[in-house]
Amino acid sequence: MNILTRDQSSAAWTDALSSSELTDKPRVVKIGNRQIALFRSGGQIYACNNRCPHEGYPLSEGTLSGGCVLTCNWHNWKFDLDSGDTLVGGDRLRRYPAREEGGRILIDVSDPPAEEIIDAAIADLLDCFDDHEYDRMAREIARILKVGGDPIVAVRAALNDTYEKFEYGMSHAIAVAADWLGLYRGFDGDPAKQLTCITEIVAYLAWDTQRQQRFPYPEAQTAYDADAFVAAVEREDEDAAIAMIRGGLAEGFGFDDFYEGLARAALAHYQDFGHSLIYVLKAREFVAEAGPETLEPVLLLLARSLVYATREDLIPEFKAYGPALDAWLGKPGVPDTGILKAGGVALVLNEIATYGDDPAAVYDSLFQAAVWQMLHMDLNYSMATEGPVQDNVGWLDFTHALTFANAVRRVCADFPALWPQGLLQIGCFLGRNGKYTDGTQDVEEWFVDDPLGFVSSARDRVVDHGQFEYIVAAHMLKLSHALAEEMNASPDAAWHAPGAAALNRFLNSPLKRKHPLRTARQAFDIVKREG
Repeated sequence: MNILTRDQSSAAWTDALSSSELTDKPRVVKIGNRQIALFRSGGQIYACNNRCPHEGYPLSEGTLSGGCVLTCNWHNWKFDLDSGDTLVGGDRLRRYPAREEGGRILIDVSDPPAEEIIDAAIADLLDCFDDHEYDRMAREIARILKVGGDPIVAVRAALNDTYEKFEYGMSHAIAVAADWLGLYRGFDGDPAKQLTCITEIVAYLAWDTQRQQRFPYPEAQTAYDADAFVAAVEREDEDAAIAMIRGGLAEGFGFDDFYEGLARAALAHYQDFGHSLIYVLKAREFVAEAGPETLEPVLLLLARSLVYATREDLIPEFKAYGPALDAWLGKPGVPDTGILKAGGVALVLNEIATYGDDPAAVYDSLFQAAVWQMLHMDLNYSMATEGPVQDNVGWLDFTHALTFANAVRRVCADFPALWPQGLLQIGCFLGRNGKYTDGTQDVEEWFVDDPLGFVSSARDRVVDHGQFEYIVAAHMLKLSHALAEEMNASPDAAWHAPGAAALNRFLNSPLKRKHPLRTARQAFDIVKREG
């Protein structure tokens, strides 16, 4: 990696030390807040930052070999002081031009233009994606911040570099990015927390596309029509759906011009375990936060993910969804709470379909039931080493009922005609999850004095989540954000206390993410039944 260039007319030559003071041993000088290491080798003088860009150890304690190859002895990173290349390691080393004049050694400590530093940091940031060097990603973004750059440029660059590597379209990496950007804005005045938010976005994009090939999108364009777009998604015609997205973009459409069609396609089925609608909502938020430069890649990702979404309402477990939607009555009243909590899919959907005259009231009942279910989740299922595949249930099955519900409320407020689909699909979650709850367990220990304060604090604490899996951290942030948003939208709702308790239990209970023994037993069972 080559050294950053500088306009020599703006050089700032500084007298560092006398020529006699620099022998075959390195010297360290301090100029302003810079600590600079100087080396004499083969008749040349080299000057560089004394702190290794990897972890900050002093390069003056390193080894110079081959004339100009400097090795940091802590982790064996190697730098060619002549060319500026990093030979082993990642980050580039800051070098300074040096010369001898009148028995003195002068160093040019002028900085390259900020734009050049930012461009170099972006290039280096993308360079470390394949090896997923998280700490290096943070350093490169910190270099952008150091020169007064907007770190959102790193998010845009990461998105543009990776969006074609998502074979099946959008993932949680984009969806949770909207929430990370919300936290980023809220942490104004705390640079470390802001850097964390941006690094998490960029690193998740890198993780989900690590060493992936590109899956280019079709280039054709046709006029955008919402009905035609929904129909193209329904028949899983990616070429037609993408062509309409491109056509709309060519006409200058913004996200909201596509919003209704995307929402209708997302709710056309109980699909992708609720992800589709969540992705539509969060994509809209993300583009609003990250800027119009992100519109095209986000829309392409969304369209592709809608085309490839699984359609769970077509499997036997949720076969009651279609008839319930067709039989929607919309009578006054609210569903029976007992049925919502543990009635099973068919009973729950039939109960919801009976009511709907006041969608907001029905929604409140459904959200309250989803909160109760999460608070009373039976952990035995998530920890089990035996049982059929259909009982592979864990915490994230329950968090999705709430984050999906949050998306339903917000999207259906914009498009009220979609309330029946949204409410019934929340019912699909309730009908399925009810089987995996235990209403007899004592949950009092999880209740807190200030529900909204606790939820808001939990959301902010995700900035130091400590989770290796990005998907887990994403659900911690998505859930706490959704609960805080719902509490603020319904300040008098009865589910505030159990909602905060459910989040508290989730954050402080085992989250078993790998099931080696159960997987082995289920593998034997499936293979045995193959005949």
